[in-house]
Amino acid sequence: MADEDMQTPDGAAELFSYIFPIGYSNSSDCGYCRRSRSGQSQTRKRYSYYAVATSLTPAFYQKLVDRCWRRSGTLLYRPNQRNSCCPHYTLRLDSAEFKPTKDQRQAVNRFNRYITGEAYAKDAARLYPRSREEVRRRDNEFDLVSRIHEPEFDSLRVPPEPAHKFIVTLEPDTFTEEKYAVFENYQRIVHQEPPDKITRHGFKRFLCNSPLGREIVVGPDGKERKLGSYHQCYRIDGKLVAIGVLDLLPDCVSAVYFLYHESIHTHNPGKLGALREISLALESGYRWWYSGYYIHSCSKMRYKIDYSPQYVLDPETLTWDHLDKEALAIFDKKHYVSLSREKARLGHDDGDNENKANGHLKDGDLGADDPGSNNGTGNDSEGEDESFLLHSDMPGIPSLEEMENVDMDTLLLRLDQGDHFFLASDLIVWEKEKISQYGTLKSRIAELVAAVGPDLMGEVCIDFRRRNRG
Repeated sequence: MADEDMQTPDGAAELFSYIFPIGYSNSSDCGYCRRSRSGQSQTRKRYSYYAVATSLTPAFYQKLVDRCWRRSGTLLYRPNQRNSCCPHYTLRLDSAEFKPTKDQRQAVNRFNRYITGEAYAKDAARLYPRSREEVRRRDNEFDLVSRIHEPEFDSLRVPPEPAHKFIVTLEPDTFTEEKYAVFENYQRIVHQEPPDKITRHGFKRFLCNSPLGREIVVGPDGKERKLGSYHQCYRIDGKLVAIGVLDLLPDCVSAVYFLYHESIHTHNPGKLGALREISLALESGYRWWYSGYYIHSCSKMRYKIDYSPQYVLDPETLTWDHLDKEALAIFDKKHYVSLSREKARLGHDDGDNENKANGHLKDGDLGADDPGSNNGTGNDSEGEDESFLLHSDMPGIPSLEEMENVDMDTLLLRLDQGDHFFLASDLIVWEKEKISQYGTLKSRIAELVAAVGPDLMGEVCIDFRRRNRG
């Protein structure tokens, strides 16, 4: 270690995101296919790269989710879609283009009528009569934002009093017993999890006290918006009945988890929560709603495509493609999908122009010669360590050869030796090690840089402080 560490101006530390690299590994269990594949999940692969976040800026985490990352508490992970029994794909919805389906509109209207009650509707119509034009417009148009807020107590004209008092608040993602009671009920009743597996510690670790910093910014549209992790809390007659766990990022409302009390199950709370989150993205200027990973082979995930238009992140090019019927047909036929690769294949194939013009794909167009069509069995090439990310087939990251040309000398580090920054080049072993030497400190840092992206090195500090990881 060099004798001098790097001094930083006051407040400079807050500009960085602090991450500790764990590494690339295979999970022995998959919660999505273990019941449907008759125990085969133990022999199938589910590789991801993992890291722990001490703290994250919302802007940096936005860039991560746009590169296939997600978080679970402080754990960050980027799945290898090519080497997975159940490939995970990132989805996002443009709130400005969203048109609710008839079923979604009906769910909102039914809930609104339940909250206000029949007596309120009659008395309010008498006390506050609408013009014919207002009535006609409301009957013929469904404005999502206004309809979502319609039953909230602060939006109602009183008297008369509604049948129920409905209040929605956006609160910090801190732990309370009130929130835990909803979590316990949801996990036990809806997810049928054994009571001894449901703990306060698990709730805190999973859904509270995220590493995302909270701040308020003014967007390009001039609107003030909150950034960071929040709990969107739904209360009926003073009782907390549902919580939407949200990461509010510069360009999106990212849904982390939605939980509710069994007492409101008949009101389609999951659907109402999704529509309210889309409404938040629209009215507050975030624009995009990220519903989390999409697993095409998991039937429980299919509800996500009921909200459209959805766009799917290509794991190879890290670009977005419309998840339309033609794209879904490709997902139906293939285990691993890169839509950019499929477009290139179709664009260079001179045969069967009629099928292409009509948007139809033959089985041959979805051939098994794609490097990702290994049905999740992974890359078992001899001589390659499957636990080394830079020997893996993960899409969308630099190769080992490319990483050897990346200058990581000025990468910032934090160590237990002090509250100052160090440079990677300050490490005694830095010049002695090669990133190709799996298991060395330099190779571990190179894996993280590759998974995050070399272009983001200036926003990251590798945090080796043990006290910050508990």
